[in-house]
Amino acid sequence: MADQPKTNQNSIQVKVDPETEQGTYSNAVSVHVNKNEVILDFGYILPNMKPTTIKLVDRVNLSHATAESFMKVLSNAMLDWRNKQKEANNGGGENA
Repeated sequence: MADQPKTNQNSIQVKVDPETEQGTYSNAVSVHVNKNEVILDFGYILPNMKPTTIKLVDRVNLSHATAESFMKVLSNAMLDWRNKQKEANNGGGENA
């Protein structure tokens, strides 16, 4: 019994349709918070436009609880990425 892998009964499978799978590029974000929700507007800064123009590419509406969870997940992901970058810049973390 101890040799059998443990299964997580709370696992979630995410299915992504082919159109969404490619993703959308965004280099700007705006956050709006009100008493009911958190709204994230993702945009693309159009080059060589005066005044600076941002094209909205997607809007995501979140509950406050989901926004808090997203903030923690994003923060941890960025921290992991920074640590990997530091390791790579220091020769893989090996002591010289």
